[in-house]
Amino acid sequence: MLARLALIRNWVFDLDNTLYPASARLFDQMDVKMTAYVANALGVDLVEARRIQKAYFFDHGTTLAGLMAEHGIDPHHFLADVHDIEMDVLEQNAPLAAAIARLPGRKIIFTNADTPYATRVLDRLGLGESFEAIHDIHAMDLKPKPNASAYAGLCAAFDIDPTESLFVEDMARNLAPAKAIGMTTVWIDNGSEQAAAEQDRSFIDFTTPDLTAWLHDIMGDL
Repeated sequence: MLARLALIRNWVFDLDNTLYPASARLFDQMDVKMTAYVANALGVDLVEARRIQKAYFFDHGTTLAGLMAEHGIDPHHFLADVHDIEMDVLEQNAPLAAAIARLPGRKIIFTNADTPYATRVLDRLGLGESFEAIHDIHAMDLKPKPNASAYAGLCAAFDIDPTESLFVEDMARNLAPAKAIGMTTVWIDNGSEQAAAEQDRSFIDFTTPDLTAWLHDIMGDL
């Protein structure tokens, strides 16, 4: 582990179900709101809305990307609606903040959500000062992970050498494009994966169910 991680200068983190445990079920609130949004926008019942929502997620990367491609939905309206949720299920994580602070190099959030929502989550977790920047869905020109352009845009925006970068994410499929450009990849295997299980996960370098524990573990090597 030491040889590979000693080269890392850029530490890139997904947000939802990565920086907080999936057991918090915060994303479940958004999932319900997305189903309702699809139902209202397309004039279908909740069962059909749920089917459409998940089909768009698998086919387009996010429900929003599908709604934009197929129905011209306003992304700002959608994001404001589905991100209007309570965050009292999240707790401050001082051990995680301490671990991230000790990482050598730059720390960046890379999320398919938007910056106002991400900022609320980070503040709730006690991580508001832990990251240099948030690279959000708007910075990706509304083309979300796992689109290759999202990763290229991240590297260009922050002058990142992917071979000196590590990306942490709970959705395994979002790690494949990162690995393809040379990033070291960490999968948070905490049960939040919604995509069908890939037969080949050779693009994953490290797997852990607990980001905080993993970071503290590698601190002994760095």
